[in-house]
Parts: sequence; structure tokens; C-alpha cells
Amino acid sequence: MSTGAVGRAYPRLEGPAKVTGTARYAVEYPMDGVTYGWAVPSAVVRGRITRIDTTEALASPGVLAVVHHGNAPRMAPGPQPELRLLQEPTVHYRGQYVAVVVATTLEAAREGARLVRIDYDSGPHSTVLTEDHPGLYKPDQVNPSYPTDTAEGDFDAGYAAAPVRVDVTYRTPAYHNNPMEPHATTAQWHDGRLLVHDSTQGATPVRATLAELFELPPESIRVVAEHVGGGFGSKGYAKASVVLAALAARHVERPVKLALTRQQLFGPVGYRTPTIQRIRLAADTDGRLTAICHDAIGQTSTIREFAEQTAVYTRSMYAAPHRRTTHRLVRLDVPTPFWMRAPGECPGAYALESAMDELAIAVGIDPVELRVRNDTAVDPDQGRPFTSRNLVACLREGAERFGWAGRDPSLRSRRDGRWLIGTGVAGSSYPARARPSSATATARPDGSFLVQINATDIGTGARTAIWQVAADALGVPPERVEIRIGDSELPAAALAGGSMGTASWSWAVIRAAQALREKLPDGGPPTGEVTAEADTTEEVGGQPALPRYAYGAQFVEVRVDADTGEVRLNRMLGVFAAGRVVNPTTARSQLIGGMTMGLSMALHEEGLLDERYGDWVNHDLATYHITSCADVESIEAYWLDERDDKLNPAGVKGIGEIGIVGAAAAVANAVHHATGVRIRELPIRLDKLIGVSDLA
Repeated sequence: MSTGAVGRAYPRLEGPAKVTGTARYAVEYPMDGVTYGWAVPSAVVRGRITRIDTTEALASPGVLAVVHHGNAPRMAPGPQPELRLLQEPTVHYRGQYVAVVVATTLEAAREGARLVRIDYDSGPHSTVLTEDHPGLYKPDQVNPSYPTDTAEGDFDAGYAAAPVRVDVTYRTPAYHNNPMEPHATTAQWHDGRLLVHDSTQGATPVRATLAELFELPPESIRVVAEHVGGGFGSKGYAKASVVLAALAARHVERPVKLALTRQQLFGPVGYRTPTIQRIRLAADTDGRLTAICHDAIGQTSTIREFAEQTAVYTRSMYAAPHRRTTHRLVRLDVPTPFWMRAPGECPGAYALESAMDELAIAVGIDPVELRVRNDTAVDPDQGRPFTSRNLVACLREGAERFGWAGRDPSLRSRRDGRWLIGTGVAGSSYPARARPSSATATARPDGSFLVQINATDIGTGARTAIWQVAADALGVPPERVEIRIGDSELPAAALAGGSMGTASWSWAVIRAAQALREKLPDGGPPTGEVTAEADTTEEVGGQPALPRYAYGAQFVEVRVDADTGEVRLNRMLGVFAAGRVVNPTTARSQLIGGMTMGLSMALHEEGLLDERYGDWVNHDLATYHITSCADVESIEAYWLDERDDKLNPAGVKGIGEIGIVGAAAAVANAVHHATGVRIRELPIRLDKLIGVSDLA
């Protein structure tokens, strides 16, 4: 029976270890004879290495080796060609890692990297995304496996016949993941076995990738990720640091610690593609949508295709009889884009939710009411009812908490001295997913329990949530439960991504706990250890594919300096429906974190690419601006008590990404309400406001 641990606000289990500095991250594990690696990036955009001179580097004190395509251990080809590093002289983009210097100290490795001389035969390159690029093409599918295009009804006819129409184009720049812990790895070979401590969102897939690259059985590789300092999608699969460290360690036959610098994170480890999105909305005079079209353009690399699912958000958010969505890509001489928190839904929501605001103004109705009128109980894309859909409830409760009813819809209607005041709203949705996972539960003679699963806590409080779920499933106080995670030698589990971690892991933990309880004698602990295991592969795969989403509504009040265009947030409030909340403390942190990232997207973040050199000029957090405390005075997150018995045994939907979806649009809509200026290309910088209209 349940002990009521789920739903209570427990502090994080690893909190004391983190605040005292005893929690070890990827390059903090002590090892005998350890060395240090420093990655050397290419200095050209596209070309071929013709010569590598390592003479000066090898003569530098402490340098042990310079590993490059001419001497690196060989790797097998695989499904991720960008991970076959140091295998050939070809350069596909500026910043591609072409060598690793290994030395006895970090400082010596860095100096050695400076002394490596590389000559290139470079060629012309193309690195800028445009809507008329001659290389535009239709990919076979978009991430992860959605249809590239969809169509229902007759959009062109429906759009042409509508009395109210909106046709607008929105642009977002490249966005870069910047976790506090960079991509980092410690690698060690011993008797043909590889041990890596890696900063990853999933030790199980990293082990599988390394096994394929190095042609080893998976059981010969161990990947440990006990503590991870953030990932946001960029660490979803094996990345450059783990491959480079493993190559270098095999070459020098000593352990190697390799952490990419902040400057080296802008591109080669993934980023969100810039987008160009055209939204066309048609409605009747009551604001009911009759036609929707969302055309999205993004970029990928010449090495591997990654197509962000930007327009997928529009397929299920609001109902209309005539609908069309499309995705087009351009292959450029740039690194491969990858996941960034809420891939697809985040930029897609910015465009659609901004366009909905423009439609509300065109029709002359309240933007909250517009969204309510276009709600639907049936998924417009799949034609089946949602397992639960509480978008309207989020909008209603959010409006009440925010005080939306007293809003004057007129533009530039509120002023406080030199500050123009405005409010905005946006809806949010994100798929509720689960993936097969396995776990074991063990009962000990002393009455305690051990639960093991290769889940990953990337700073979200995941191990605490699993601990709470396990306690309830076992029917014991949580203090009697020990949790072990973050090690590929534990039962394999889904990675921490796609807002599916807790949904997937809790499923396996509950089933293992149930199996264990059936084995235990009545009335007391066993005389020896008793273990039960569970694998949810068949169970998860057998679930009906009904549409499942978390929902939210975000409300923002901004003030804009009429003289300078400076934007500040007075307050930001979100209400979400995300199934059962396991831990209110960590849930609130997750939601506020996502909302803050959305605010950062709206006002600050911007990857600026220099076409001449094919590289981003941003290289640190001084040149890639993110939100700080000064940007928002109040930020609040609430959630509904939502129960959905069609999800998973724990009833959770996932909250890692819903907070960022729609947030940027809410800010942009508030800025427009305050100033009368519609910014359709993020970020909303003061020069764009001043340059478009005389605010004063």
C-alpha cells in the first residue's frame, strides 16, 4: 500500500553531497596515472588537412602525444558519422575536432594544443540559412520520426474564403546549450575493457555507441554518470568528448580526462537550428479557426541529417478543418543541429502562439478567449480523443491568478512614467512519452530495500522522484529505500530526455516493486536478500497510441522604457497540467527553469554566425547572453491536480520541457501590447524596438 511519499515536497537526496562538494562529476574521479586531453578544432570551414606538424607540441614540457587522423586508433563506421573523429583528413565545418593533445597537466595540454601546426586545402562554403536557398529539400521525416508534411482538407481554398486572415513570418536564431558542467569525460582502458565517467543524459545509449565504434561487446564497456551538471538535450547521446577521451586513452595507454571548454561548446556538440517559419491563419468573425498552415525551414549539416520538428506543434494544438504543415531543410557547412530543451515545440510555439495573438487583434477578441474557442477534445492530427486535455483549465486558472480580466486590450494603454506596460499570454503543449526501461528491487534482512535502475539525474531531482515512487510501490517509508542510478552496469533504462524520464523509470520501478512484494514472506523481512526485476519493453510497447500531452498557459507583464527600448519583466506566471506531480519542490524548479529559458530566448539568446569564417562569434556567456535575476521581478509556476489513468502506473506526464514552450511568445505578445511594435525575429533587442517605432 502507498505510504504517501509521492506528492510530498522532499529535498533532493544528493543535496548535501552537492553543497559540500563531495558529489563527483565526470572529470572529478581520482585515478592513478591520469593525463589530460585538450581538443584541437579546425580553423577552416570546409576542406582537407594537408599537413600536421606536431614537432613543437611534442617538445613542450609535459606533452605525451598529439592524436590525429594519422595515428589515432581506428574506429568502425556507424550511424553517427560525426562521431568518427580523427579518422580522416576531411573537414566538414569550422570547429570540427581534428586532434587531441595529451599531457601530464591540463595547462601543458592546452599549451601543446596551441603549438600544433595544421595546414589545410580549403574550399568555398555555405553557412547561412535563407528561405530561398537553392539547396532546400524535403527530408524523409522530422525528429524523431514524424511525417515531414501533413495536410487535411483544402488549406488554400479555406484560407482564401475566410473573412479574417493572418500571414506572417517569424525567425529564430541558433540557440546553444550551455550546461554548467561542460561536455566532459574521464576514460580508462584496462585489459581490453573501457571505463568512462561521462557527462551524459543516458549511460545506456553511450555504452551502445562506444561498443559499435570500438567494435567491442557492450559488457566490455562501463559508463558511469552518477552526477551530471545539466544537459538540456545536448548530452542526449554520445558526443565528441567521450569519443576523443576514449581514443586518447587507448593511444597513450593511460587514463585521460577531457573537458571541452565553454568556447568549444558552440556548435560541435549540437545546437538548435535557426528557423524561418511562415504561419497563415484564417478564421471567421467569431475567431474560430477555419484554416492553419505552418511552413518551417531549418538547417542541417553535410555529415548527418537532423530535421527539427518545428511545425509539429501546430498539428495538434488548435482545431481547424483545413490544415497543412511542412518542413524543409538546407544542408550547410555547419555542425549538425541537435536537441535543445523542447526541440521543435519550443520554436514552433513561438511562431504559432505569436500568430494567435495577431489573429486575436485582427478579430477583435481577447487572446485567452480565442484559444478557448479553438480548443478541441479530439486531436486534429490523429482524429482520436486525447487521454486528457486541460489547456482551457490552465488558461482559465492562469487568467484568474494573473488578474487578466482587468486588462485593457488597447495597445500602449498603460504607462508608468517613462515605462510602457503590457501583458501577453501564450498556450503550451508537449507530448507525454514513455520508453521501455528495466529495474530491480531487493529486500534486505534488516528491513531496508535497494532499487537499481540506470536512470540519469541531470540536475532535475530525478533520483529523489524515483525514490519516492519506489517507497510507495514497496509500501514502506522512503527512509528504508536506497536508490542507485547512473551506471550502465545497472538495469538498462531510457535516457533523461523528451520529458519521459520519470514516466519511463517509475513504470519499471513500480513493476519491480510489485514483483518483489509477491516474493516476500508475510509479516516480516526475508532471512536473506530477495530480488525481483522488471522490464517494461512489452508493456510500454503494447500501450494504445492515444494522443497524450501536457498543457500549460503562460502570462507575462513587461515594462518597456519608452526612451531606450529596454525591456524588463514585472512578472511571469504559468499554470500547467502535467499529470501527477511526484515532488512539488523539484517540479516547481523544473517549470520555473523552463520558463526562465523561454524568457532568455525572447530577450537575449542569439547565435551570431560570421559567414566569412563559418563560425559563431559567441564563445562564452559574456557574448551569448542569458537571463539573469535583473530581468524578471517575479516568476510563479502552478499546476492542476490532473489524474490520467491512461498514461503509466505513476500517472505522470513529464515536466522537463513544458515550461519553455510558449514562454517566448508570451513575452513577445506582452511587448507588442506595451509598445504597439511587433517583433517577429528574436531576440527582442532594444535596437529593434527603437528602430521600428518612436516609443516616446
